[in-house]
Amino acid sequence: MNEQLNVCSDEGSYSCDIRRGERTYSCGVCNKACRQKRNLIIHQRIHTGERPYACDVCNKAFTDKSSLTKHQRIHTGERPYACDVCNKAFSDKSYLTKHQHIHTGERPYVCDVCNKAFSRQSILTKHQHIHTGERPYVCDVCNKAFTDKSSLTIHLRIHTGERPYVCDVCKKSFSDKSYLTIHQRIHSGEHPYACDVCNKAFIQKSNLVTHQRIHTCERPCTCEVCNKAFSGKSSLTKHQRIHTGERRYTCHVCNIAFTEKSSLTKHQRIHTGERPYTCDVCSKVFRDKSFLKTHQRTHTGERPYKCDVCYKAFSQKSSLTIHQRIHTGERPYRCEVCSKVFRGKSILMTHLHTHTGERPYKCDVCYKAFSQKRSLIKHQHIHSG
Repeated sequence: MNEQLNVCSDEGSYSCDIRRGERTYSCGVCNKACRQKRNLIIHQRIHTGERPYACDVCNKAFTDKSSLTKHQRIHTGERPYACDVCNKAFSDKSYLTKHQHIHTGERPYVCDVCNKAFSRQSILTKHQHIHTGERPYVCDVCNKAFTDKSSLTIHLRIHTGERPYVCDVCKKSFSDKSYLTIHQRIHSGEHPYACDVCNKAFIQKSNLVTHQRIHTCERPCTCEVCNKAFSGKSSLTKHQRIHTGERRYTCHVCNIAFTEKSSLTKHQRIHTGERPYTCDVCSKVFRDKSFLKTHQRTHTGERPYKCDVCYKAFSQKSSLTIHQRIHTGERPYRCEVCSKVFRGKSILMTHLHTHTGERPYKCDVCYKAFSQKRSLIKHQHIHSG
């Protein structure tokens, strides 16, 4: 028969199992039980708000000394716990334990709804919010809600402008540590996620997942306006701006607006004259990587775009599109002066020179000018013999 002695004091209550000689200390506020009195004292600071251990570097305060010791390793860079498989080091033993699940494949935390397993309890808790729909963490600025506290913390940096994670190579800063990790792979050249079909490698897993849909032909993201389907959410988001007319990225030089940030970045090189992509064969430089890729086909002879009617091949997709209009009879570009129609926009632009009298192609030998580039090339044969 168990006998318990219940004792109350200013420091809390505790009960003593006399038969076993086992003593437990219970919190007088929430009834949490602790085996040691010192653990009860630390626990009670949650209710009192007391944080007697302060960091002498950043003044952040903690309820217990061990938490302060762990925190100080952020400033000292100390990582005393090393993985015996890959030698990766950690500032806290619990982080090492979680990391080791990568090597063992252990996933001890199982969702009781869908049976999906996880290596960490915190990840399981976040996952379960998918089933419950619960989003308990709400931004007090814009009321956007999140399934976990860390996502809210990262989101809040949009409002505060805080970017605490800085690249030690180019000094670019980020609001999330994971963004910095991905960015650093640009400098290191690391591409840890490889496609098991074509071996193409990527710096982040989400890019690999989207890429693999090329092989499976899966297009899970559908536009609710026109029902066009896409392999990735980002592609759908960009597409939807066609319907909304949204152009959120504006050039500060000429005020031309774009639907995508990458398009603005490319455009700005017109103003800066930057041409960061160099051909390793002839050293010709380009402002866009896609222009370089197309140019390199002049050296390799590669023509990957083939007409399914006459099998003529082209080095650029746009050239194939224009060519296919020979077979379809489509002429979508109309001259607003004489109403003549053309297969390609560049052909229309050349035609417009007949109305404007513009002759933009000039011979660098005799300075004779022409309205069409091909006329200039033909003329230059006079000088070359």
